[in-house]
Amino acid sequence: MSSAKRWWILVTVSAGLLLISVDMTVLYTALPTLTEELSADASQKLWIINAYPLVMAGLLLGAGTLGDRVGHKRMFLIGLTLFGVASLLAAFAPSPGVLIGARAFLAVGAAAMMPATLSLIRITFDDERERGIAIGVWGTMSVFGMAMGPIVGGLLLEHFWWGSVFLINVPVVLVSLVAAALLAPGGSGNPDKPWDLLASVQIMAGLVGTVYAIKELTKPAPQPLHVVLALLVAAAGFWLFIRRQRGMAHPLIDFALLRDPRIMAGVAAAGLAMFADAGLQLVLTQRLQLVLGLSPLSAGLLVAAVAVGALPAGVIGGALLHRVGTRPLLVGGLLLTGTGALLTLGMTPGTVPFLGLDPDHSAWITPGLVVVGVGAGLAMTAASAAIISNAPKHRAGMAASVEEVSYELGSLSGVAILGSLLSALYTATVRLPEGAPESAREGLDQAIAAAGELPDGQGADALLTAAHQAFDHGYTATLLIATVVLVGGAALTARLLSRPAPAPVVTATPADEPAVSGTGHLVTKGDPTE
Repeated sequence: MSSAKRWWILVTVSAGLLLISVDMTVLYTALPTLTEELSADASQKLWIINAYPLVMAGLLLGAGTLGDRVGHKRMFLIGLTLFGVASLLAAFAPSPGVLIGARAFLAVGAAAMMPATLSLIRITFDDERERGIAIGVWGTMSVFGMAMGPIVGGLLLEHFWWGSVFLINVPVVLVSLVAAALLAPGGSGNPDKPWDLLASVQIMAGLVGTVYAIKELTKPAPQPLHVVLALLVAAAGFWLFIRRQRGMAHPLIDFALLRDPRIMAGVAAAGLAMFADAGLQLVLTQRLQLVLGLSPLSAGLLVAAVAVGALPAGVIGGALLHRVGTRPLLVGGLLLTGTGALLTLGMTPGTVPFLGLDPDHSAWITPGLVVVGVGAGLAMTAASAAIISNAPKHRAGMAASVEEVSYELGSLSGVAILGSLLSALYTATVRLPEGAPESAREGLDQAIAAAGELPDGQGADALLTAAHQAFDHGYTATLLIATVVLVGGAALTARLLSRPAPAPVVTATPADEPAVSGTGHLVTKGDPTE
């Protein structure tokens, strides 16, 4: 394969990953407009955001294994097609329920595509240095796409209706379909490998139960029975999934992969970087619009500073991987991301009594977001290399799925936990002035709407001031929590990478499928630890 063709294949699969990542955050700036036009309540608003990463995380493991079975090029093309159809449905959704369903359908296409993108890179690039650069570009696309999502949404809302944020996907899908069909390496996969749909359902039940419990707990008046039932469903789903995987010859995930501390460090770093990035962008874009009064486009342009740091950092990190190793990039990247999160809060004394940080000191937002981008770009590039380079080649689809599940779980938990925490802290700390409607306690959107309905001189200014102060308290607390999580993640990855790699262990191998794993294990097709 010529060098030019290899890099064009990288461009093609990166376009697919960019679509997936942009749709993760494109609604952040569109959410206030969409909420108003579809009359979505606070719960529906969070499910519109979370349906996408939730369904994707549940399907990714099965999609990677299915790609090993039917061929990664075929999975990429199928995923692109589903993504395009789902984008049309979402663009013209008449109600919040239909939009939530369309977002779930989008996730099905994204889950089919995402493992195939990294697997095609693994198949295409044999040279270690080229592969490092390619993985750097791939990893950066996640951060870059998430940073571009708000700006794409804001730009489109300046001229079109909210559905245009989904309709824009269709031409990109069509071009990528043609390019992938012509350029991507083929291969029919291994039809002997089974695809376990039941396991995907089990892990989906675990994820849905967990997210539902988080959202219920953060409501102003949570229902204890609902929380308990959701946690029971989550526990049952995860337990059944793990039990099933350990008893199968061809599991969706080989837990032996996670016994390699290098792979586990990559999984942890990828998830934590995305946790902070997704959560930060969600709460920041809401604050820029609802508190500071920026337009969707202005808010998107400001948040795009993450991409300014992420894109060069990811590429440079990928080029340096073979020289400096993964540990400095992983640990340093997570620490830089945490430092950037603190910088976005500002470093001058202000009205919020947390370490002297002031969210109104907005001059720190842009440099803080650039630092977040640099850190996330380095961390995710190194995480991708740690996972893919240390996994066996015949487990390329599974390893790609494990990595992408860590990305999606990180994004999902960042949005679910930090977004729900922000809402809960707002409700707990807001001090409504006398005569203000109780609906203003549910969220800042509702408080702004309630203030607009009050007659002149009837306390609208006092209501907005109280609501803004409560939101800022929650905003500051959530970013501090994200910083603590990142520092803890840096310590965890440093410890994991200080451990020696597993010693080579040779097991019996049938003649039809000899393979040496990235950890030195000689594995077999019928071995449960394959």
